[in-house]
Parts: sequence; structure tokens; C-alpha cells
Amino acid sequence: MKITFPHMGNVYIAAKFLMDGLGIDYVIPPLNSKRALEIGTLYSPEEICLPFKIMMGNYIESIEKGADTVILTGSCGPCRFGEYAELQMKILKKLGKNLDFIVFDLPSDIGFDELKRRIDKIALKSPKNKKEKVLALLDAYKIINLIDSLEAKAKYKAGYEKEKGECKRLLNECKKEVLKTNNPKEAISILKEYHRRIDNLKIDKSKNPIKVAIIGEIYTIIEPFSNLYIEDKLMDMGVSTKRTLSPSWWVYNTVLLSPLKLTARKIRKSAKEYLPIGIGGHGQECVGEAILSYKEGFDGAIQIFPLGCMPEIVSKSILPSISKDKDFPILSLVVDEMTGEAGYQTRIEAFIDLLERRRRYVLSRS
Repeated sequence: MKITFPHMGNVYIAAKFLMDGLGIDYVIPPLNSKRALEIGTLYSPEEICLPFKIMMGNYIESIEKGADTVILTGSCGPCRFGEYAELQMKILKKLGKNLDFIVFDLPSDIGFDELKRRIDKIALKSPKNKKEKVLALLDAYKIINLIDSLEAKAKYKAGYEKEKGECKRLLNECKKEVLKTNNPKEAISILKEYHRRIDNLKIDKSKNPIKVAIIGEIYTIIEPFSNLYIEDKLMDMGVSTKRTLSPSWWVYNTVLLSPLKLTARKIRKSAKEYLPIGIGGHGQECVGEAILSYKEGFDGAIQIFPLGCMPEIVSKSILPSISKDKDFPILSLVVDEMTGEAGYQTRIEAFIDLLERRRRYVLSRS
């Protein structure tokens, strides 16, 4: 068994150290690129959403490096993501690729016995004892929390930094350094050290940067290639950003809180006025995050989602009402393989310019 996994934000970092801790061979697909997208688009149904196409590219590039098994989280809800694994397996078989998928769905959807059977397909390949396996899982959980929280700190503090680009430099440097080791404990130490560096970064408290919340479909907001590196662009513009949805958020809410029916209670409660029921994907969370961002004093929000995403199309139809009722600017960006970077960049810059002009107008009236 040689395991691989699709790129979804920082998932690959935690997955690497989980496999290292378990002593299981693995392949990290090359970071998402134009090549991965072109390969995935070539073999995917024309009207399927962007995440599907990029993941297909990940799998084929991993097969080229010897991978034979994919780990993927599942979804039995109305979102098409629940059909990814089955459709991707069929496509790969037609291409003569023999790739096994191990899909982790919630026990409430597939039952504990089936979930245990799927976990055992990996666990039984590990030479580690039971205690070591548990420790490997706990270390991977610590790592995903540390890297996600480090990223959140860096992207928010970017608006306050004295030396322009320092937050971005530290974040990129951390990711490169942590991937040089195969020891989960060492990785945790490196991540903690970079947390200290970000915490001690010199900031200009006199600054009052534009603050923007990134909301929308989870894959396209956590996977930078799919959103044309929007958070990096905003960091370069001196904008502070916040993004609630992340791999660590997903693990905490879906794996730990979902069995207790406590998933994202604060967000869902905030969405209740405009969208009181779950519609699949993270459509309800998108609406709730827009409300919370307004309450937290953010200047605006940017919704990002792939072309054809049903839950986010519903959310997009609701966001103008929120924007009007709360006097809270929201920009919606739809991405697919045809998205042009120049026009995309122009829309982002125009939105930030709008937020700056609004703030100056409010200050002039006060």
C-alpha cells in the first residue's frame, strides 16, 4: 500500500505526519498547479465542479509516483462531493489506473462497523502498536491545529506588520522547514517556534487596516490554487483577513461535535434569520459567517465558490439581502478552470478600494 491524498489547504502537512507516525508509505502529490488542473479537466465531466477536476489531477500525478490508495473524506449530504469517490474511481478504471479509495464518512451515515472496516484497511498496514497508532493520530491533530492557527495569525497580522511581507515570509518559511522532517514531534516543535515568531512580530498599533472575511465553499477557500491565492494577494495589499473554515475547523466540528449534534452552533444560529436549515455543503455556514463578520466589525466579506456549486448558489442569492440590511459589502467570486487572473485581480482591487472609500466617507461624516 502506497497512500496518497488530494490537496486541500494544509491537509497534506497533517496527512504526511500521520503516515510518518504510522510507518506507512505515502506519496504527497505535487502542489496544485496548472498541470494538475489541465490533467483533471481533460478526464473529468465538463460540468463537474472545480475541486473534482483538481483532485483528479492530484490522483493522476500521484499514480505517476507509485501511489495505489487514496484517503478521502466523504459526504452523504446533497452536495456532489458525496459522489466524488465513486465517479473518480470509475474514470480512473476506464483510464486503466487501479487506484483504491478509502473514504471516511460519518458513522451516522455508514455505521460504526463499516467505518471500523475502512480504518482497519490503513491501521492493519502499520507496523506500530496500538498506543503508537493513537499517538500518531493525536500528533497529526495537533499539527493541523498548529499550522491552521499559525496561518490565521499571519493573515490577520499582515495588516499591522511594520515590515511589509514579513508575515507571508514567515508562513512560507515555516511550511518549507516543517516538511524537511519526518518526525511528528519535531514538526510540532517547529510549528510552536513559528507561533512564537509570529506572536513576537513587530506591529504598528497605529494602523487600522481594512478587514475582510473570506467565506464560501470550503475547498475553494482553503485551497489557495483554486482561489488564485486570494489571501496572499490581500496580504500583499496590507489587508487583514479572517477565514473560519479550515481543515482543523472541519475535524473539530464534523468529527468531534457532529455526533453530539453541536456542529458550528454559533454560525448556524447566526444564519437562522436568513437560512434556518442546512442545504448541503457549507451554504448555511457561509450565510452565518457573513452575519458574524458584520457583528465583529469587519469591513466586508468575499464569498468564493466553484461554478455550479448548488449550496453556494443558494447562499449567493441570500447575501445581497444581508448586505442591504446590514449595510455590509459582500463580493461573490465564482471560480472554474477558465477563470482569468487579470479580471479576478481587478475585481478584488476594486472591492478593497470601495471599502477604503466607504471608511473615509464614514470618518468624514463623524
